[in-house]
Amino acid sequence: MDPVRALLSNYRRYLTNYESLLAYSLLGLVGGLASGLIVLIFELAIAELAVLWGVGGGGEDFESLPEWAWFALPAGGALLLGALYSLLQPEHRETGIVHVISSMHSRYGALPLRNAILQFLGGTFALASGQSGGREGPGVHLGGAVNSLLGQRLGLPNTSLRMLVACGTAGGIAAAFHTPLAGIIFAMEVIAAQYSVVGFIPVMLAAVSASAVSFILSGSEPLFNLPPVRLASLAEIPFILLLGFICGLAVAGFIRLLKVAGGLAHWPVAVRFGFAGAVTGALALGVPQILGIGYDSLQLVLQGEIALSLLLMIALCKLIATATSCGMGLPVGLIGPNLLIGACMGGALGIIGRAVGLELPSDPILYVIIGMGAAMGAALNAPLAAILAVIELTHTVSIGMPAMLAIVAACLTNTVMFRQQSAHQTVLRQLMRVVPEDPLNQLLHRTDVSSAMDSRVMRVPTHLEQEDLEPLLEFTPTWCLLEREGEDLYLVQGEDLLDWLKAKDSEAEPEPEPAQATDHEQEQVSDAESEEFVDLTQADIRRWSMAPVPLQATLRQAMDTMYAQTVEAACVYERSRSTGKRILHGVLTRESVEKFTLSRL
Repeated sequence: MDPVRALLSNYRRYLTNYESLLAYSLLGLVGGLASGLIVLIFELAIAELAVLWGVGGGGEDFESLPEWAWFALPAGGALLLGALYSLLQPEHRETGIVHVISSMHSRYGALPLRNAILQFLGGTFALASGQSGGREGPGVHLGGAVNSLLGQRLGLPNTSLRMLVACGTAGGIAAAFHTPLAGIIFAMEVIAAQYSVVGFIPVMLAAVSASAVSFILSGSEPLFNLPPVRLASLAEIPFILLLGFICGLAVAGFIRLLKVAGGLAHWPVAVRFGFAGAVTGALALGVPQILGIGYDSLQLVLQGEIALSLLLMIALCKLIATATSCGMGLPVGLIGPNLLIGACMGGALGIIGRAVGLELPSDPILYVIIGMGAAMGAALNAPLAAILAVIELTHTVSIGMPAMLAIVAACLTNTVMFRQQSAHQTVLRQLMRVVPEDPLNQLLHRTDVSSAMDSRVMRVPTHLEQEDLEPLLEFTPTWCLLEREGEDLYLVQGEDLLDWLKAKDSEAEPEPEPAQATDHEQEQVSDAESEEFVDLTQADIRRWSMAPVPLQATLRQAMDTMYAQTVEAACVYERSRSTGKRILHGVLTRESVEKFTLSRL
């Protein structure tokens, strides 16, 4: 065997064990590098494409365009994008974080290439043409997809594909914001929805390596110029809780509108996209700051250069435009816009508080930054990721306490008062995508089929001849897969088959001498010699229906296959690279999977 192929084969074997920390750590490093690179390329593509119609500032300065372009660019761009989308099948149009979360469970981490290409091209065009949305959602999809595709190309187990996707999403956030800690927690809170030492270390390495790529290729400048801030007085805590509550109200309204827009999924895609672009363009005629991602406007808010009335208008119009665009299915994200919405709410509330005579000794920027974290935490229902993002962006740990209070207040307002889930979970529920997060499903997702399969299995032809009988007697398999003319028919238990052969031989032969009665192998051989072949389809023994699953599959995939095809067992196959034929490795039954999970939980 080729040395590289042998090394890869050994590596795959290590990855089948979820506890192989060193093997998974290597995945984290590779995944972080790949996701960091693809996110930087995506950001560069947006900026370069936007220059074609005169948008400078890294694809952000839409305000400098003529007024007619504030409507024409997003409306026309969305209509053109919708016309191109109408040429695709609905399943190929799915993009963003919702697609990644859904694929982690329904496709077991295997993200399709076509959707990733569409995310890159569609997301680039949408954001460069001024659609109201963020680049982090597309970045998460692209980071997860490039890693998943790499794992699929190398034939890695599906347990490692899920880990690669988690590493890619962490790397995507880390590279976009220069916030590796927030990227780690985002991947674990939002995408993987699980916490374990084995899961954390590869994701940590991915976030670090993606941040290193971003640092080397794009420079060490932070995304936002945020000065260190702190809470000057505990008397401001009630005001901070009020800010969290108001941000929670804004996010609750955002998710409600997102749900309403998502309910129009029955409209033709060109109509939906055109409508979303027209809404964004109409709002931009009054508030052009909402066009694109909005980070240039966010920087002005942080510098205190936007008046109260404009802060409120930006927050309201950005909320409406982004919720409509995301709900209608445009390939844009919602993290960046919610940062801007929260910043505007924080800045406006700080101005109002001072106007009514409240004692607010802290720097006004404090409320802007806390508003950013509160809106992000409530929209994602990821309070840990939000608080770490705030701390990393400000490089100030002391902001943690007031930011946590506001984030908790915002999350409780959305989830308890309005009984809503996160924005992404709301869309998943609307699409009727079940994403179970209980311990049993987590165990099934991270366990390879080889952990519970019975490998004592062999193929047996339906017409059993002498040359087929001898290996059957020597191997005494637990399972026999009956085949006819190269087609796999059904399973029988090896013990049942041997007993039937013995009984058939007893009926055909005279009563043997006592000395011969214990020699089972000799009885079977004599039976085979007396007949040309034995037709096993005539055997009156239990037949087990079966379905094929690949060797890379997880136990969750095997169970889903058995339930979907209403069969009793799964045959684990591997495709031979030289001949293309299927190699049988083992058999799984529902009972064997249940026995395995009961021993682990």
